[in-house]
Amino acid sequence: MPKVVLVTGAGGNIGGGLVTRLAADPAYDRVIGVDTATPPKRVLNALGRAEFVRADIRNPLIAKVISAAEVDTVVHAATTAHPAGPSRRTVIKEMNVIGTMQLLAACQRSPTVRKLVVKSSAAVYGSSSRSPAVFTEDDAPRGLAAGGYAKDAVEVEGYVRGFARRRPDVQVSTARLANLIGPDVDTVMSRYFALPVVPTVFGYDARMQLLHLEDALALMERLVKHDLPGTVNVAGDGVLTLWQAIHRAGRIPLPLPGFSVPTAANVVGASRRVDFSPDQVKFLNFGRVLDTTRLKSEFGFTPRWTTRQAFDDYLAGSGIRSLVPVGRIAGLERVLARAVGSRSS
Repeated sequence: MPKVVLVTGAGGNIGGGLVTRLAADPAYDRVIGVDTATPPKRVLNALGRAEFVRADIRNPLIAKVISAAEVDTVVHAATTAHPAGPSRRTVIKEMNVIGTMQLLAACQRSPTVRKLVVKSSAAVYGSSSRSPAVFTEDDAPRGLAAGGYAKDAVEVEGYVRGFARRRPDVQVSTARLANLIGPDVDTVMSRYFALPVVPTVFGYDARMQLLHLEDALALMERLVKHDLPGTVNVAGDGVLTLWQAIHRAGRIPLPLPGFSVPTAANVVGASRRVDFSPDQVKFLNFGRVLDTTRLKSEFGFTPRWTTRQAFDDYLAGSGIRSLVPVGRIAGLERVLARAVGSRSS
């Protein structure tokens, strides 16, 4: 059983939620949350007996934090894809890639670290017309965009595998999480489905899997508590197509050429930006479905929420109400399709 746990990204959904859960368990002597900025007061109040350290994992000083506290378990939950936006891209890449390199270097030098748990993403598989119907953990990336979070996630996992080879005495667990959803989740996808009119890529209806935040936290906590090395896909059972999700939210899909979807999303979104990176646009084209056999058989974990249930809980908890009666959506879609067709001709 770990005694001193350090969690990066303590201001995020996964990092902050995990710190709160671990701090409530008296089996841990110390739980330390690390982030570049102090979380909001409501988040700090929820941390309980956990300690918060304001530190930048891109700085080699993170090694002193690990050494001084004699940390035996490190949870790396600081990688992020949000906020996306071109103005933030450099900062996010530095945090994802350079931050991971510095953190792993600190873990490699520490004689006390015995376990590393990494929050990764199913985005490592990419999305393309050549993608398999279902991705297993052994599948190679396909159709990755030249830049963006998916490329970061692939680099991060490469560094993690290198660390595992150099420190075979450290148990390494990597969780490839599907797109997170839930009432308190603020991501590009949650903002996307809240748009009154939802731009889609013309001619495509992607298959999606979603993961409820509570299931993601429960799985990460399990990886901390138990000896479960290896890489695992994590997603709710079942599949929703993009148009099914849009209809379920009572929104109207607006088919457009792929290149215009990011711009259209921000025009429709007005006050709430929905910044799509190239890999996220590819996801809207082709979707992604994960094989979770290993999650259930080897890691002993079955998500409580199916993809459909997770999406419905997001709608209910976020206060999203249908803008038009479901019976009228099809008619409005036809009107929009005719309008788009007349303008293109």
